[in-house]
Amino acid sequence: MAALNRRLLLASGAGALLAPAIGHAQGVVTAPAFHHLTVGGLRATIVNDGAAVRPDVTQGFIPNATPEQVTAALRAGGVAQGTALTNPYNVTFIRTPQGLVALDIGTGSSPAMIANMRAAGLDPADVVLIAHTHFHGDHIGGLLNADGSAAFPNAAITVPEGEWAFWNDAGEESRASAMRRPGFANVRRRFAPYAARVTRFAPGAAVAPGITSLPTFGHSPGHVSFLVADGGQQLLVLGDAVTTPLFFVVNPEWYPIFDMDPAAAVATRKRLLDQAATDRMAVVGYHFPMPATGRIERAGSGYRLVTANA
Repeated sequence: MAALNRRLLLASGAGALLAPAIGHAQGVVTAPAFHHLTVGGLRATIVNDGAAVRPDVTQGFIPNATPEQVTAALRAGGVAQGTALTNPYNVTFIRTPQGLVALDIGTGSSPAMIANMRAAGLDPADVVLIAHTHFHGDHIGGLLNADGSAAFPNAAITVPEGEWAFWNDAGEESRASAMRRPGFANVRRRFAPYAARVTRFAPGAAVAPGITSLPTFGHSPGHVSFLVADGGQQLLVLGDAVTTPLFFVVNPEWYPIFDMDPAAAVATRKRLLDQAATDRMAVVGYHFPMPATGRIERAGSGYRLVTANA
């Protein structure tokens, strides 16, 4: 990865502080609803797609941490009591010269994202491209309306070639665990209405003006992150290479149960966090608390996220 410029300008829109967010069926409300920032001449908008609650993250969520360690991390991260964790979903949109590009597309399980897009001044009909980091359900669910039709009928789709190969492999499906096996059918269903508009890209390829894919394998077999760059300014959209900052930024050697190759995921996470801290780049996390962006600093044996509004 090239050295990353330290002059990323973060510009929070007034609406990011005022617009209400719409939560998922679990009743969770996450605010603010959106956050604007600029990368050179490109405008990025992070749109919240609500949140879910995991009721007890001390039990099996982080296989290589004890319940006591997880509880201590919650308290250090500002969770005053209990062991529940709120898990937000955030989609990044980039206004490029070719049109509006979405990096992942949300869960599709509530009207939150579409409502919050409109509150942010984004029209779903203007999305010309959806580029995916990976195919876990909370990143591809928003491709479809409730009736199974394409939610973004004007959008082309581009996907990591390794991710596409894995989730469309009948052999991999037959060998998958009971937890993961439904994901294969979900991939087929979500992409079906877009079949004629799906292209695949190799890690390292540019997917749109100013947006380049980066290989960040581990969370899933073909996972990529995206580097957004223009005019000497840069922003790293992490996808799920780094999630839940109070756990996996502070303790990058920990891994969540959803990392499909834990050893590779940990190595990727450490590399990204070290690069972000060294180059003082801004990052966006799909599962970071809104505004879901900031910069990474070294802290002891790990790191910490300094949010954009801190």
